[in-house]
Amino acid sequence: MLHHASFGVADIEKAARFYDAAFGALGYIRVWEDLRPGEAGQAVGYGLPGGGDKLAIKAVEAVEAGQAAPGAGFHLAFAAPDRQSVIEFHAAALAHGGVDNGAPGLRQHYGPHYFAAFVIDPDGYRIEAVFNQSV
Repeated sequence: MLHHASFGVADIEKAARFYDAAFGALGYIRVWEDLRPGEAGQAVGYGLPGGGDKLAIKAVEAVEAGQAAPGAGFHLAFAAPDRQSVIEFHAAALAHGGVDNGAPGLRQHYGPHYFAAFVIDPDGYRIEAVFNQSV
């Protein structure tokens, strides 16, 4: 249903370092970028190699960290290729300014194979990596 989503971020360079690391663990890369230091409207798009963006981060000058993100009921979940990738996503996110919002593990209340980790990015967005297949 969704083509892509965008997050407004306070610091495009900090956010890009975070998403480069966290998404790298899931196999996602920068598929485009519009970075012009010191200029307004900078952005980076992430997706699978050879494809279009599924998430874009966009510098929003009037935003302070944590002020643009929607409330606690909103989050985006990103598909992981395996459980180890979920673990690596969580570790990379925490190492690059993310906040733990649920350590990697089975969430059987979502299904018998639902293995996920939850973090809050440096701008306050709640994101998840999930692998939902039998191993």
